[in-house]
Amino acid sequence: MFPFDVAQKSELIRKLAEDSGSVEFWSDADKAQKIIQQLKSLRDDVEPIEAVRQKLDDIEVTITLAAEEDDAELWVDAAENLTALASEISRLELAVLFRGRYDDHNAIVAIHPGAGGTESQDWAAMLVRMYARWAERKNYQVEIMDLLPGDEAGVKSATLLIKGKNAYGYLKAERGVHRLVRISPFDAASRRHTSFASLDVLPEVEEGEQDVEIKQDELKIDTYRSSGAGGQHVNTTDSAVRITHLPTGFVVTCQNERSQHANRDRAMKMLRAKLADLQQRQQMEEMSSIRGEQKEIAWGSQIRSYVFQPYTMVKDHRTGVEIGNINAVMDGELEELIESYLRQTAGKKG
Repeated sequence: MFPFDVAQKSELIRKLAEDSGSVEFWSDADKAQKIIQQLKSLRDDVEPIEAVRQKLDDIEVTITLAAEEDDAELWVDAAENLTALASEISRLELAVLFRGRYDDHNAIVAIHPGAGGTESQDWAAMLVRMYARWAERKNYQVEIMDLLPGDEAGVKSATLLIKGKNAYGYLKAERGVHRLVRISPFDAASRRHTSFASLDVLPEVEEGEQDVEIKQDELKIDTYRSSGAGGQHVNTTDSAVRITHLPTGFVVTCQNERSQHANRDRAMKMLRAKLADLQQRQQMEEMSSIRGEQKEIAWGSQIRSYVFQPYTMVKDHRTGVEIGNINAVMDGELEELIESYLRQTAGKKG
């Protein structure tokens, strides 16, 4: 359904609300819960548009009164309200960009440092914090699916589950290599270092959602002892799980949960996400081949630089967007960077 098809969505809201009032509605709790979630999602789509329409009507009345009474203050009010409304409409336009099969899903974000030991591992930890803060700003929930601490500082790898509507739609714009330039806090000579970390973003996919069937005889499941910093919470049982999908060679691990069963469930969730993502890429490549388009070289490429010295600047190499307030970006203010890329990508696709 087209994101701005308000009439159809309003009719569906009416029908679902009517169904939810029936006596039999809660006889199937799981089904009822899914309908309640769908109803909330639909209202989240429709209510902001209806609010914009109401504000447009109010501004039209203000302009009419300003013209009739030649009231300068009313003209100023109308101009200010129009400016504010333009920003709201711009945000609503983003809904049109989330047309992918999994765009409205939760996102699984995997962060891995590049070569460079402690420097890169610290940079990876900084990115973990940055995306966690971005999620908080959007009232999304963040869960740590897997985390392997660095030897001295930072992280060797981290996997986050970011839960919220369109989380994957937004964060797929962040997939790629992120570059840091700064005076190293780990260098006694205070030299400038360049570090890299890669970010992979996958949709959280429930069992049965993707078309690829996962067969048990195609899985190699290993268990091992969880690693960590030690202390009273160190895991002394072989509860960590590593799953290898033999047909694709994909390997997923999870060790953060206390039980082997919970780690296996988390690892399977990551595997489903990888297979769904692979399927999407193959479909995109097939369509590009049919249209005779040149494939975009994007996977694993450097997408953005974060420079702390000798000046402060965040630059997205795909869109050319530059932001001087690097501290704000590291504190999760990523809207301009993400939205610029999404709009640019939508423009290229027509």
